[in-house]
Amino acid sequence: MASPRLLRQQWRDVTFVHWAVRPEQVAPLLPRGIRPDVLDGCTYVGLVLFRMVGSGFTRGPVLPWLGAFLETNVRLYSVDATGRRGVVFLSLDTDRAAVVAAARIGFALPYRWARMRFDAGDGSATAPRTYTARLRRPGVQACSRVVVRPREEILDGPLESFLTSRWGLHTTRLGRTWHLPNTHESWPLRRADLLEIDDGLVSSVGLGSAIADGAGDPRPPDHVAFSDGVSAEFGRPGLADTPRGGTRR
Repeated sequence: MASPRLLRQQWRDVTFVHWAVRPEQVAPLLPRGIRPDVLDGCTYVGLVLFRMVGSGFTRGPVLPWLGAFLETNVRLYSVDATGRRGVVFLSLDTDRAAVVAAARIGFALPYRWARMRFDAGDGSATAPRTYTARLRRPGVQACSRVVVRPREEILDGPLESFLTSRWGLHTTRLGRTWHLPNTHESWPLRRADLLEIDDGLVSSVGLGSAIADGAGDPRPPDHVAFSDGVSAEFGRPGLADTPRGGTRR
């Protein structure tokens, strides 16, 4: 990462749920100058659920209370005119109202306040993980419940790389499109069995039809994975049309 590192955090007990969709289904939802990133003719809608811990500025202690919270986000996969691959968040739901306010003001990210719970079962590597969320945002009613059982089988193929080897995000702020870079180790991914899913968060951001079957009902995800987690650092945002130079892709 070429820019100074500003923030650090750890993402733990991460579940990735993905649906393959046609690029034209999500292109209108991306910031100006950004297009869907594609693998084998498809792009993906991601529902990502995890615990955030150890958040803080790069120099200094972990933030008390605000440094640990639950988060569920709905995201798309993006590439800008310079070739930088990233993600576009359509929603980021968390149980910390102060985090919602700070992220909306500081980075123009679509955080929403929610009532959330996480259960790791007996804490073993293959114990079921349960994630629940209910939005507290006025005017938007949506909830989610996802239960997965991680396996020991490692996942490390082209699709896993496409979905997780992302070194930044794209967002719109002050009428311009920005790229916020990050760096982290490669995700240690394992296959996971989806035991239960009853989710309204994807539909709450306008993607219900994109993941529906011919009868209009939500179809099963195309890919489910679990990771114990990684540590990440974020750099200084820059305009998305700025040449990459030495920035890691």
